[in-house]
Amino acid sequence: MKNKYIGKWRIREMEHWDQNFIDLDTPGYFLFEKDKSGHFHFVAIEGEIDYRIEEVGEVERIEFSWVGHDEGDPVSGRGWAVIDGNEMHGKIYFHMGDGSWFKAKRKTK
Repeated sequence: MKNKYIGKWRIREMEHWDQNFIDLDTPGYFLFEKDKSGHFHFVAIEGEIDYRIEEVGEVERIEFSWVGHDEGDPVSGRGWAVIDGNEMHGKIYFHMGDGSWFKAKRKTK
C-alpha cells in the first residue's frame, strides 16, 4: 500500500489560532517520513511524531503520538488526520490538555 501521507503539509487553519499565530516562529507544518516518524511545528510548539496508518470503518487515516516542547516546556499528545484530495484535516491533542482541529495542504516543491 502506498503511503499517501508522506511529505510536508502546510497548516492553513486551526481551531484555536489564526494564521499569523500558527506561523509565529516558522510557517506551521506537519512532516511525515517513510519510516513512520515525522515532525511538526506551529505557534511555539514543536514535536516529533510516531505514526501508523489505520483503517477506521472504511476510512483510512493516520494516527500518531508525539512528544515535544511548547516554549521550552515538555509536552506530548496524540492526533489523527485523513486526506481529502490535496488537503489533510484532523485533530491534534495535548496530553491532559486541549485539542485543536486543523486543516493542512500538501506542500509542493
